[in-house]
Amino acid sequence: MSSNNKSDESFKSKIGGQALIEGIMMRGIDTAAMACRLPDGSIDVETWGVRGGKTAPWYSRTPFVRGCINFVSSLVMGVKCTMKSAEKQVTEDDEEEELSKFEQWLTDKFGDKLMPVIMVISVVLAFAISISLFKFLPMLISSLLIKAGAPDWVKTIGESVIKIVLLVGYFYLISLTESMKTTFMYHGAEHKTIACYEARKELTVENIKPMCRFHPRCGTSFILIVVLLSLIVGMFLPWKSIPVRFGMQLLLLIPEASIAYELIKIAGKYDNIVTRIISAPGLWLQRITTKEPNDAQIEVAIAALKPCIPKNAEDDNW
Repeated sequence: MSSNNKSDESFKSKIGGQALIEGIMMRGIDTAAMACRLPDGSIDVETWGVRGGKTAPWYSRTPFVRGCINFVSSLVMGVKCTMKSAEKQVTEDDEEEELSKFEQWLTDKFGDKLMPVIMVISVVLAFAISISLFKFLPMLISSLLIKAGAPDWVKTIGESVIKIVLLVGYFYLISLTESMKTTFMYHGAEHKTIACYEARKELTVENIKPMCRFHPRCGTSFILIVVLLSLIVGMFLPWKSIPVRFGMQLLLLIPEASIAYELIKIAGKYDNIVTRIISAPGLWLQRITTKEPNDAQIEVAIAALKPCIPKNAEDDNW
């Protein structure tokens, strides 16, 4: 991509992405694409149309309404693309392996609907585990302080500390596994490639490698902001009944996610002292959730980004 725009200055793009299994998914204003490195070394690219910008439904564009809707939509698309990327890693030898009785039963029972069923189950399980780990468990542990006669503010601080420790600890532990380390390298490639595009530089491995692997619009930052908002909200929730407190926390997830989404949008659009403060915690956490990519992973990121660049570059200028 040569810089033939009206200005050589950097700009803020609306394109975002997600690391997959040996691949990357990118989503632009009207096109989404996923690129995967296949077992034979080649790069497979799929593209499809999306409704973004002014063509998106009103509820996907309305501030404080779009947050939860777009988050769920991105989650579903992310799971779908992740499952597709996993399928692309299956070789002919793997396909020839005999199915287990359980796998055969699932295939016979659901047929072509098996993958959508697995996707729904995956989303539900991921949500349930996240709620249990980052909402219920910290509150349950902190409630033990009731027996010690601790005041509510002590329990709230304890709950907040446990949430942060669990979140950071979770990301750190999974980053130690070989598979997640590779995924986090693709995550870094995604950020670096978008940064190169925003700098209006040609999308080459040489230009992308020096770019920053941290980005303010990252999903990691979104998750951390939601957690931080829940800490603030938790200061005003009663401790008299654990089920009531837990129920209120679940209900307040909707406005928390909506506010976090708007903050991420602002941080991605503007660069000033306020947005830097908003972005700082998430950018710090990205030191764990992104890794420096290799050349082959950057090539995959380029292949995923190029189809998402609109013909009129100004359409993507935030």
